[in-house]
Amino acid sequence: MDAITQSLAGLAAFALYFGLSLVALLLFKFLYALVTPHDEWQLIKDQKSTAASWAFGGAILGFSIALAGAASNSVGLIDFAIWALVALVAQLLAFAIVRFGFMPKIVERIEQDEVPAGIMVGFVSVSIGLLNAACMSY
Repeated sequence: MDAITQSLAGLAAFALYFGLSLVALLLFKFLYALVTPHDEWQLIKDQKSTAASWAFGGAILGFSIALAGAASNSVGLIDFAIWALVALVAQLLAFAIVRFGFMPKIVERIEQDEVPAGIMVGFVSVSIGLLNAACMSY
């Protein structure tokens, strides 16, 4: 019984980190939709866009990986919140760099459901999330 009590001692911290992670994920979803000129939800739900699904899914996964790194390496809840914000900004910048630097027609290509464009955005997002998570160790 003592082992169970000892294991559950961290439940409150888990709940706080997990709750803040969900809030950060919802904030990311909202801000990502504002930054991208196309409406991912409309493209995915109404038009069943595979390209938008890949791009948006990759963005969410990449941010989640970065959040996991922030949670694993933070020294407290405030530290976690700060690094979650850093990860959020990095993920949004990644899309901007792809859009304005490497693939200026990426938005149109996703709107036209060009799957390779969506996959590329998705993989860039996951890559940035992995780099984010790795760089958050100190």
